[in-house]
Amino acid sequence: MTDSRVPRLRSALFVPAHREDFREKACTSGADALILDLEDSVPPAERDQARAALAHWFAAVGPTPAICVRINALADDCLDADLDAAVRPGVLAVMVPKVASADAVRRVADAVTERERRARIAEHSVRLWPSLEDAPAIRDAYALAGASDRIAYMGCAAARNGDLAHSLGFEWTNSFLETLYVRSKVLVDMRAARIPNPMTGVVTNIDDLDEVEAFARQSRAIGYEGMMVIHPSHVPIVNSVFGASSDDVAAARRLLEAWDDATRAGVGALNHDGHMVDAAMIRVAQDVAARGTDKRP
Repeated sequence: MTDSRVPRLRSALFVPAHREDFREKACTSGADALILDLEDSVPPAERDQARAALAHWFAAVGPTPAICVRINALADDCLDADLDAAVRPGVLAVMVPKVASADAVRRVADAVTERERRARIAEHSVRLWPSLEDAPAIRDAYALAGASDRIAYMGCAAARNGDLAHSLGFEWTNSFLETLYVRSKVLVDMRAARIPNPMTGVVTNIDDLDEVEAFARQSRAIGYEGMMVIHPSHVPIVNSVFGASSDDVAAARRLLEAWDDATRAGVGALNHDGHMVDAAMIRVAQDVAARGTDKRP
């Protein structure tokens, strides 16, 4: 189940931070969060402009969607400038790309703490979101996930022709089997480290909405809570897959009511709609019921 203290994200839409002309479409996309990018989608010559633009994004967005900021990789030596711009009231999380070690995660966490104090915002209110993008990071996913109690969101960059594809050598197919082990391995490590909101992604084919849905459904089936997306047209699909239908919610609530009746009668398991139900299954039903009311962070 997702930690109730961490805002649930079904969808997180990447937006280049320097492209303020994208603001209205991004803000009305229906995404649970925007990931304002200071990294790969921003030319190095425009990074200062992107940092300066963050203030305008925060002023314009309001309470929803939530705002996350992807900083540059630590190897790019931009950490101080990026966090000075990113850590401000209202930011949900800082995404840390190309994470190389647990020490690197702790370095970012310490730097965020310092800036929270400077900005006089509540300590530990800014979450961390490591992104795993090479073979060593996949191998060390459990250690990375446990490196800081700020980590609320995490995932591997299992995309066509991305850094992880280059590192592992996989070729993207429409079955996604080439990344299934990697996504599953990282998911187990995240769950073992009690990361509340594992996030999968991304599909880079903007126009193939069937591919977006298929990847989302496979990732949801193995246990992911949400998905990163690169285009507003992907958001409704991802929200639907990682949400819960009205029928699912109604069925979960009926089961919870039946369980309450059984508990009052002193019964530890019951037959409900032809299925044996015990306490473990009730926890799943509670999570489904919560998805019906917790649509936005």
